[in-house]
Amino acid sequence: MLKEEGMQVMNLSYVAVAIGGFLGALARFGMGQGFAGLVQSTGFPWGTLVINLLGCFVLALFLTVTLDLFDINPLIRVGFSTGFLGAFTTFSTFSMETIQLIRAGQYWYTGLYLFCSIFLCIAMAALGFMVTRGIVQFRANQQGMDGELEK
Repeated sequence: MLKEEGMQVMNLSYVAVAIGGFLGALARFGMGQGFAGLVQSTGFPWGTLVINLLGCFVLALFLTVTLDLFDINPLIRVGFSTGFLGAFTTFSTFSMETIQLIRAGQYWYTGLYLFCSIFLCIAMAALGFMVTRGIVQFRANQQGMDGELEK
């Protein structure tokens, strides 16, 4: 019986994360649209920056309150933190994990995590861009099209 109850809670966790994720994605999209004019006029990704800053603040606030001050239903915690804020911004999780490593005195892991998360993720994005451009260029050449691609 206990195993079945554990499975039900786990299944409900997926539902909570899915609902939170849906709502977080909508919130991110809405805020991004709200900043679209400013982004277009300045060329700076204000929407993403504000979303990431807000997400970091809210995740730290929420987890501190719900883990240290008030006990809430674990489904609400996972639905909001992993679901909503996970879809709203992944930078908030990165920030909290970095703080946890520092607080645990894991300075080597902190540096490694920062390096990998910042530089290697950017490198992987660049690699993905280059691979995609290579595939498009290859297909264009195979089809006898002009191989020039916009940068």
